[in-house]
Amino acid sequence: MNVVVVLVGVGVIAVAALVWAEFRRSQPVRALAKLAASSAFVAIAWLLGAAESRHGRWLLAAFLLSWVGDALLLSTRSRVFLGGLAAFLAAHLAFAVAFLGLPLDLSELVGAIAVMGVSGVLLVRWLWPHLKAFYRVAVAAYVAALVVMVASAIAATGAGGDWRYAVGALAFAVSDVAVARNRFVAPGPMNKAWGLPLYYAAQLAFALSLG
Repeated sequence: MNVVVVLVGVGVIAVAALVWAEFRRSQPVRALAKLAASSAFVAIAWLLGAAESRHGRWLLAAFLLSWVGDALLLSTRSRVFLGGLAAFLAAHLAFAVAFLGLPLDLSELVGAIAVMGVSGVLLVRWLWPHLKAFYRVAVAAYVAALVVMVASAIAATGAGGDWRYAVGALAFAVSDVAVARNRFVAPGPMNKAWGLPLYYAAQLAFALSLG
């Protein structure tokens, strides 16, 4: 059986176990499942030759930064969470560089920046009353990076690139809303129930696009 197929299966099972662990509040299972699911998309990217092209290397860098972010977000401590936020901000910038290096549909890039920019402003406005001072700058910077990443992915797909760029980027953005809601607005496992599958689906879509 193809190793990539096995790793996709491992990732799916790990995500299911992760969601179960969130509801059961089982920290050991949560940590093991999360790192297994994150390691799966890194391994898939490597096996599909990410290191062999500029585009692939930027994607691989983004996957590794995401892995670090996932590990840091296992903690509930504020400083560690900020470290995870920084890792994912850097990951979004790496994804954006990967997509911006591909042929782009400029009209779709402008349109996506406009739509995602408005969405980003609305998201920050929603979160603003729930954010402490030091989070306001961090969250605003993160959302800006997310907007650029999603817009560049949509523009790359619009120019004839893989459909998984746009779909993965949009799924990633929606999953980030779940993270923000859980951290700042209304904590609870239901945020994880829909946010985590979307996040890992996005990462798998990006990784499999290398194939």
